[in-house]
Amino acid sequence: MTGLNFTSPREAASAFTPKLSELIDSTLYPQIWGDATLSPRDRSLITIAALVAGGHTDELPAHLRRAVANGITREELAGAITQLSFYAGFPAAITASAVAQSTLVDSESLIP
Repeated sequence: MTGLNFTSPREAASAFTPKLSELIDSTLYPQIWGDATLSPRDRSLITIAALVAGGHTDELPAHLRRAVANGITREELAGAITQLSFYAGFPAAITASAVAQSTLVDSESLIP
């Protein structure tokens, strides 16, 4: 190990795969998140649902914080995760709930 310590999965991916990071910056954010077809709030809910259903909890904290910034309340996030328990599975929802709790407690002042 080199002793490198990354604060997010995105930073680690950027260090290892700079082309992937470039594609995210040039395609995902401006073309997908920037598309006016869906609101940022709706995109956040969809993204969280996909991450929970796929068990991608490493990416979940950043998207939970983004969801709050996009106007989704803690209660709405809890409701979405509860809804997902029946479609994505209880283990995925329980894990997502624990991630949400630790993430949102750290950013309590950001929660509407």
